[in-house]
Amino acid sequence: MNRLHQLWRDRRGASAAEFALVLPAALLLLFGIIDVGNYAWTLNEYEKATQMGARYAVVTNVLSPALEQQTYVGQTCNGATLRAGDRICREALGTIECNSTGCQCAEAPCPASNLSPASNAAFLALVNRMRTFQPAIAASTVRVTYRGSGLGYAGDPNKPEIAPLVTVRVVNATYVPITLSPLGIGVPLPDFSYSLTLEDGEGATSS
Repeated sequence: MNRLHQLWRDRRGASAAEFALVLPAALLLLFGIIDVGNYAWTLNEYEKATQMGARYAVVTNVLSPALEQQTYVGQTCNGATLRAGDRICREALGTIECNSTGCQCAEAPCPASNLSPASNAAFLALVNRMRTFQPAIAASTVRVTYRGSGLGYAGDPNKPEIAPLVTVRVVNATYVPITLSPLGIGVPLPDFSYSLTLEDGEGATSS
């Protein structure tokens, strides 16, 4: 009886048992704090990558060769026929969307010639520029759209004649927290987008 009583009152090893009970919760809290900070950092990287992707897109060759080849002289714009030197109205161009597989007309009107380039080298160069800021970006998650902006002049010898609004987006991105990595579960990230007006639209490099 005395031995049972002594065993009951024995507190040796209590600290180790308490530590074992508290450790999982403490680690979960610690990794949770790290995950929150890393999540915010990842969002910032994606935002910056999207911004620099848009910057790259407006100062290098347009992804759709049809935009570069299209002439707007003789085209109808708001009921009027455009002559050389006339400003190209916003309604002259709908929406062209480009991804890793090519370009297509998402909203008319679009140039009548082939919208997709012969190769996707220019698209991959844009994606590689974005990966400088967020290496996890996959080519399949990047979208580039061109839509009318009301800028540009018909017959401009410096192609393309039109200066569309260029939007670069990253969709379907995910973030894998440390706390969920053993399960392979990722957290969906919001879509990222940034828009700029096309500048020279010529060349293959960007500062």
